[in-house]
Amino acid sequence: MWLLVLFCLLLGLLIGFQMPVLFPLVFAKYMSIAVLAALDSVFGGIRAYMEDGFDNTIFITGFITNTLLAGGLAYLGDQLGVELYLAAVVVFGVRLFQNLAIIRRYLLKKY
Repeated sequence: MWLLVLFCLLLGLLIGFQMPVLFPLVFAKYMSIAVLAALDSVFGGIRAYMEDGFDNTIFITGFITNTLLAGGLAYLGDQLGVELYLAAVVVFGVRLFQNLAIIRRYLLKKY
């Protein structure tokens, strides 16, 4: 199972690096938040899977909700002239590293 996941991850990275997608500079804030929201959801899903608590519905709704909330926060900040997207970057960054630390501990105990 893990070999299939690793293979798919490497295949996705290879395809992604071979097909660069260019976005206007205006969307850089939104794309950075979208990537962080996606990574947060993925690492949260991996953590939940390792703890035998993964639910596909929670994963998908969390991914969509996180992305919309972060994008809305960035848009609101742009309208107000305040860098509100930084709040989402900090929150997603902290959650990302927390999930990664828990996954690492789980793997170290298991192996």
